[in-house]
Amino acid sequence: MCRLAPPPFVCAVAWSAYEGEVRQMLHLLKFEGVRSVAGPLAKFLAGAIAQIEPGAPREMTVIAVPMHSGRLRQRGYNHSRLLAEGAVRILRKQYPTWRLTEGHDLLSRQRATEILFPLTPASRRKMLQGAFRCAGKEGIKGKAVLLIDDIMTTGTTARECSKTLLRAGAKSVHVATLARAQRETIARWNANELKQHVN
Repeated sequence: MCRLAPPPFVCAVAWSAYEGEVRQMLHLLKFEGVRSVAGPLAKFLAGAIAQIEPGAPREMTVIAVPMHSGRLRQRGYNHSRLLAEGAVRILRKQYPTWRLTEGHDLLSRQRATEILFPLTPASRRKMLQGAFRCAGKEGIKGKAVLLIDDIMTTGTTARECSKTLLRAGAKSVHVATLARAQRETIARWNANELKQHVN
């Protein structure tokens, strides 16, 4: 897909596949309100981000993929922001010359969307068109952005956020996620979705 339609971000890294203990821990953080797992997961995320450190800009603005205000009130916290904040604390100690400035409020989610996880790539693209907005272009203009999310499934969220940031004047966008969904896992979700519609 990336060869057919090159993404607007420079690169994307992830710590692991979305399976096993990582999947279980993310589920606890996102849906069970167990914030204590954010610390261990942030260490994994920091490990993923460290992959880009050698060639990354020396100054980067870190932005977690935002949640819509309604869902944020319901959950009480943005899990991606918790992960990003924990990872940045670790990376500042590991790489003291790498200036990572947090700017999570510079990007907002203007429209509530369905849970994207089970949707097909085409459905995701349609759902997310125009869903994000930059709060203040002055805070983005000329900046190299490190975009943080929990999972990369099809890359649609990362693409849409990156396009929004670049339109606002960002110099570049790198993406880091805790986990990535495997192609066979996505195919299984889509097959299950089709089966539900048929039944």
